[in-house]
Parts: sequence; C-alpha cells; structure tokens
Amino acid sequence: MKTTDNNNKLWWLAAGAGALMAARAVYRNLNAYDFNGKVVLITGGSRGLGLVMARQLAKEGARLVLCSRDEKELENARFELAGKGADVLVMKCDVTVEQEVSETITNVQNEFGPIDVLINNAGVIHAGPVTEMTVQDFDEAIKTHYWGPVYTTLAVLPAMKARREGRILNIASIGGKISVPHLVPYSASKFALVGLSEGLRAELDQYNITVTTATPGLVRTGSPRHAFIKGQNEKEYALFKIMDSSVLTSNSAEATAKSILDALRHGDAQVTTTFPAMFGEFIHGISPAFMTSVFSVINKFLPGEGGIGKNRATGAESETDLSMSWLTERTQKAAMQNNEI
Repeated sequence: MKTTDNNNKLWWLAAGAGALMAARAVYRNLNAYDFNGKVVLITGGSRGLGLVMARQLAKEGARLVLCSRDEKELENARFELAGKGADVLVMKCDVTVEQEVSETITNVQNEFGPIDVLINNAGVIHAGPVTEMTVQDFDEAIKTHYWGPVYTTLAVLPAMKARREGRILNIASIGGKISVPHLVPYSASKFALVGLSEGLRAELDQYNITVTTATPGLVRTGSPRHAFIKGQNEKEYALFKIMDSSVLTSNSAEATAKSILDALRHGDAQVTTTFPAMFGEFIHGISPAFMTSVFSVINKFLPGEGGIGKNRATGAESETDLSMSWLTERTQKAAMQNNEI
C-alpha cells in the first residue's frame, strides 16, 4: 500500500512538472517578439554568423540593415538577400570609429526608420601564444568587441528609450566566460562585452529595452581564414581550423543562429551553444581554478613561440595541406556558403 502511495505521489509530481513546462512554453510563445516589419541592424552582417542571422531574420519579414568595413562583401550580401525578396540596406561602417557609427545610425534612422533591434556581431580573432601578441592586437580586439558595441548601443538608446521599446543582442563568446589559451586578446575583450551586456540588461529593463548576451562555442561560419595568426602560424592555424570543423567541438552556423535568435525572441538573459562550451561553463562555475589548471595542461601541447613571431598572417595566408585536408571540409564549405571567400 505504501509503495502504491509513493508511486501515486511520483506520478502527480511528474504530471505537475510536465504541466508547468507546458505552461511555460505556451507563455513564451505568446510573448515572443515578432521580427516581422522590424528594423534590425547587424554589425559585421556581410558574412559569417551575421549573414546567417540575416538570412533567418529575412524569412521572418525583418527589414535588415547590414554594416561592415568591406563594400564588396556588403554588396554580395545585399544581392543575395534582396534576390530572395528581403528588404535590406547595406552601409559601410567601421564600428571601432565612433563618428562613423554615429553617422551610420543617423542615416539608417532617416532612410529606413527607427532601429528596433541592434545585433552587435562584428568580431576579430587573434590566435597564437600570448607572448607573441602585441599591444596592437589587444587594442584591435577591445575596440571591436567592446568599444564597437558601446558606440552602437549609445547611438540607438535615445530613440529606443523614447519609444520605450527595443532589443539588443550582444554576440560575445564562451571565451568571454572562460579565457582560452592562445586566444587571450579575443577572450579578454569578450569578457568586457559580457560585463557590458549584463550591466545594460539590468539598467535598461526599466525602459522596456531587453538585452540578451550570446556566448556561443565554436561556430562553423568559415571565418578562420580571416583570423590573425601569430607565432608558428601554419601549425596554429591548422589546429584552429580542424577544431572549428569538427562536429565534436563546433556547431553549424545555422543551428547557432537559430538558438541565438530564439533567445533574443524570448528575451532570455543569456544563451550558450555547443556541449563543450556548456560543459566548460558549468565546470568553470564550480571551480575556476580547476578549469585554469586544465587549460594550463592543454597549453603545453599547443604550438609554441617562434615561426613568424610577433608578425602576423591571416588564416588564408597560413594554409597548408593539413589545413586544407578532409579534416576541415565543413569549415571550407561554410566559408563558400557564408561569403567568407
């Protein structure tokens, strides 16, 4: 009899939990943000993850504004999206230059209307031993990943605040939660972006402006060829590209974009993608010291100093037979698909 009572209690608990989950799902769907007709500005939107997000938003009827430093990439992206019926405006803009950002935001508001959604996606990667990094490398990373979002956010805030409505998505990285060996400028600047993003969410909620922080793991966008590689650049790049291409360590750009945009749609505070990133975040939360010790061991097996030293080469300039082998086919395919070449 006692066993039956216990089974009944467990059944009711399970049923109650299921009902709560169903109710939460219904609530989230009823209160989901509708991108249809909304003006969405994506920095670094001409290629890679930015372009993939633009494709998905275009299918939902968003009015897209893409900005980048490369006019040819922008035109390629505009041609593709407009050819599929998207309402899209492209503007050349370097987000590390405050005046350019201010002028771009003003032009968008005049030509396209108020910006409803800001997606800070522009990024740069410096890979190699920290002893081969220079102040310039750190400066570029912090200008792109921190000051860029500061400039864009401050530029769109007055209009969002006046309308008491807006959404901001900051694309950081799991490297902004866990500092990764051989990516120190990248990780340090992404840490700054995470701090900025979390603080903005807390303060801007009073104006009905929702801020979401994305901390994805490796994403197969095809972008490694644009990274700046230091030290033993060919070995460094081959390892980076292989990790980027493996299904064990990375996620597709399409799946990542969907997860991130769903988090933005539902107003989530944060979203992390890929199992390795989520697992690493969990372990780091329990013991940062242990996580650092693990990375210290991993670092011993990474390419050391030497090679081109403090000089740098792009990933495309560091290609070898290994980096162009079957081990990196997924990354190479992604590069072709996402305007990275």
